[in-house]
Amino acid sequence: MNLPSWLQKREMYRIIFGTSTPAGQAFDVAVMVAILISLPLAFVESYPGLHPTAKLVLTILEYVLTVFFTLEYIARVYCSPNKRKYIFSFFGIIDFLATFPPYIFFFLPASRYFFLFRTFRLIRVFRVFKLFSFINEGYLLMESLRKSLRKILVYFIFVLILVTCLGTLMFMIEQGEPDTSFTDIGSSIYWAIVTMTTVGYGDITPVTLVGRLLAAFIMLLGYTIIAVPTGIVSATFIDETQRRVRKGRCPRCEAKVAKGDHYCSNCGEKL
Repeated sequence: MNLPSWLQKREMYRIIFGTSTPAGQAFDVAVMVAILISLPLAFVESYPGLHPTAKLVLTILEYVLTVFFTLEYIARVYCSPNKRKYIFSFFGIIDFLATFPPYIFFFLPASRYFFLFRTFRLIRVFRVFKLFSFINEGYLLMESLRKSLRKILVYFIFVLILVTCLGTLMFMIEQGEPDTSFTDIGSSIYWAIVTMTTVGYGDITPVTLVGRLLAAFIMLLGYTIIAVPTGIVSATFIDETQRRVRKGRCPRCEAKVAKGDHYCSNCGEKL
């Protein structure tokens, strides 16, 4: 007897998105094996001295894997209860970028290497093999970054204004000097960014004494400024690790937990 379509979709969902069944684990392992096979293709195929026969074999193998990932993506969209939510989710976007660029290869040749985005999908290995400690650490990091985003954005705008002012100031000091590289404000701001981030390419250098003094100040300033985002994220990370169970609910997923539990049975969070 044939199963109803909604029941078939629910079973597909359990296999494709879930890891609680042997079939679901086997499916995810098969996908990860296919990813691990596909990734070296980009590196080997990009080698200029590759033999034409080997290149043809690798191309055929790449298209076979592309068809496999295409069918997998279509199946994920088909059985997803909320198709829009999956399509615009992190993994949904990664799956799309990793699957469809080979089809527009003839129009944008470089787009074929977008399938290297498949490496992000290997994150699922922690979920498949129930490596909750790794999942928790990854969650803490992502949550800390998310909560620090506004502070980092404000800091980024401040640094952007600062390098614009310092670059313009350097342009005012160096312009008109013989053999100067500060020929326009854009190049001066580029120099300020490179100097403040302590990258120091050396393609643009000041020639005047005042310019060199300003450059030395910006270099020292860069050491103090570059540490600020690390401090912001670290402080938030510490706050996240100190969260405790409140009102019998997991601090991560808010699922109910029993007294005496050391881990959340829903998400694996250490309590």
